[in-house]
Amino acid sequence: MRIEQLTAKILDANPNMDNYQLAIAVAKRSDQLLNGAPSKLNIDSKNIKVADVALMEIAEGLVVVKGFIDTEK
Repeated sequence: MRIEQLTAKILDANPNMDNYQLAIAVAKRSDQLLNGAPSKLNIDSKNIKVADVALMEIAEGLVVVKGFIDTEK
């Protein structure tokens, strides 16, 4: 699946999340993967960029993004 499709899938499933919050979540998960955390995907991720692996994990619901508060109430 293309990166644009993954991003759209995540944002459609999480209407309270915006592009910036998703970028922060991908960056945080990428850091975790670079620091030795195992991937939650059942694929050989050695030939895939870390940020793409993080995005795929979030899109598949294997990594839950939480902690963002809606301040527009």
